[in-house]
Amino acid sequence: MAYYRRVGEVPAKRHTQFRTPEGGLYYEELMGEEGFSSDSSLLYHHHIPSAIAASEVWDLPDLETEANHPLKPRHLKLHDLFGPDEWRDVDMVTGRRLVLGNADVRISYAVSGTPTPLYRNAIGDECVYVESGHARVETVFGALNARPGDYVLLPRATTHRWIPDGPEPLRTYCVEGNSHIAPAQRYLSRFGQLLEHAPFCERDLFGPTEPLVVEGRDVEVLVKHRGRGGIVGTRLVYPEHPFDVVGWDGCLYPYTFNVEDFMPITGKVHQPPPAHQVFEGANFVVCNFVPRKCDYHPLSIPVPYYHSNVDSDEVMFYCGGDYSARKGSGIGQGSISLHPGGHAHGPQPGAYERSIGVEYLDELAVMVDTFHPLELGEAARAAEDPRYPWTWAGKTQ
Repeated sequence: MAYYRRVGEVPAKRHTQFRTPEGGLYYEELMGEEGFSSDSSLLYHHHIPSAIAASEVWDLPDLETEANHPLKPRHLKLHDLFGPDEWRDVDMVTGRRLVLGNADVRISYAVSGTPTPLYRNAIGDECVYVESGHARVETVFGALNARPGDYVLLPRATTHRWIPDGPEPLRTYCVEGNSHIAPAQRYLSRFGQLLEHAPFCERDLFGPTEPLVVEGRDVEVLVKHRGRGGIVGTRLVYPEHPFDVVGWDGCLYPYTFNVEDFMPITGKVHQPPPAHQVFEGANFVVCNFVPRKCDYHPLSIPVPYYHSNVDSDEVMFYCGGDYSARKGSGIGQGSISLHPGGHAHGPQPGAYERSIGVEYLDELAVMVDTFHPLELGEAARAAEDPRYPWTWAGKTQ
């Protein structure tokens, strides 16, 4: 994100002495991508940020996956994963359940009601969509307020925690990359500014506005990181609280973007999914389908045409409105559809014809397209609707 921000106190020149009111030195930390060759920020700590007092194994939740074999489309009912009161004792870091994943991206879901531990994902960036509920997201850069419809973008290795706010459960749909996640390149200038034809702009992105300094000693941080055979976890103990930053500046930081601020691109005939793209990572993209006016050609068919994903798997998370193309399939609020490469898919029977003459679509969905096959996590196996693959043929087996 090449949108510069400055929060709190920083010295006039980088890599120079920056002293506390008592005359000591603040400790400068460069947090940067691609070594020293891409976006970065400089953070100024009260304490040495690399000081740790203990390190031990953190046993991660179940991250095992199995192939989508034999090949078929899937309907996953995520709202069935957590009981009516179970969420009250769940936090969205240790309690998230893996739905789908591959070597590039993992998609998880959580319904939670308790604050998370301090947490750092050292594998890749996280893009968390807030389906419902509110939370305060405290980070080493400062705090963010998350509300329904927010994407919360957390750069790799950002120490943070989620604190649910309010009586309702916090429902979160988490896209974890093995890479960085950024606004779609198609909307960016060569210097990183969002262009005039982009469906959102820098005014829609909300980062921390002031430092967050917390006192504490012997503070635990859960770290998800790379290890032999895949992803492993470590519990680090810091002698001083890692939220000790008095100021920072740069182009790398967490931020929120609300789906209501996405201005949909429409056309005379049905527009393909890239028109709805918002973010991208290595070998995957994130799109959102929002309420919008329909195609205005006199012979248009507003719902999607049937299409074959020859290079990608398509994952749709249905999180609001009335998704007309899926009527009759059993899909509803909180559903996921997985349409894999090698399978032609499109509207359910009757939706093609019913859409003719429709002038407005009231639907909200988050789509992830991956360019390598997705496998099924334990949550997918627990939440699957076995009838869905046969609905285009009118069967219910």
